[in-house]
Amino acid sequence: MVEYGKKIKAYIDTEIGLLQKFDTDTVEKLLYAFIKAYEEEAAIYVFGNGGSASTASHVANDFNKGISEYTEKKFHVCCLNDNMATVLAVANDIGYDDIFSFQMKNKIKEGDLVIGISGSGNSRNVVNALQYAKEQKATTVGWVGFDGGKVLEVADITFHVPLPDMQIVEDFHLILNHMLMSVIMQEWGIKGHC
Repeated sequence: MVEYGKKIKAYIDTEIGLLQKFDTDTVEKLLYAFIKAYEEEAAIYVFGNGGSASTASHVANDFNKGISEYTEKKFHVCCLNDNMATVLAVANDIGYDDIFSFQMKNKIKEGDLVIGISGSGNSRNVVNALQYAKEQKATTVGWVGFDGGKVLEVADITFHVPLPDMQIVEDFHLILNHMLMSVIMQEWGIKGHC
């Protein structure tokens, strides 16, 4: 029988080490950006590929329902990878590199918040969308791993997990989402579901 204990412990130890160095300054900047978008009724666009697409969907769910269930005014989060028909139509007719930027054309406004999630930081469609958003004077955010890639150069605010391990990077992006949600709910006195 294979012994998995050492590998399990190594994974856990890596996560604990990163948690102890969690970039709380960036989390605070992100909290202010989310709350500003909420107060100004600005759109929050979020997107990614693969596991990051799943995280982007999770962000939309947690803010559009998780928090907004308890507030009179609502968050306006739009996950750009959730409409598969639109994503595939743009990919087929225009190009995969434009699946996110195209969806924001003539919709995005100055003051909107745009969050691109990319483990490598080099997903062309994420980089293109962030560059387009920046040109429209939106606030741009990157959630990345590895060396941060091109997203690190483009985004106004970057949450960076400096590790070449996609699974742990994606774990921390989801922790970040839940942390943002939890802190806002605590700040606003929302109990939510147990």
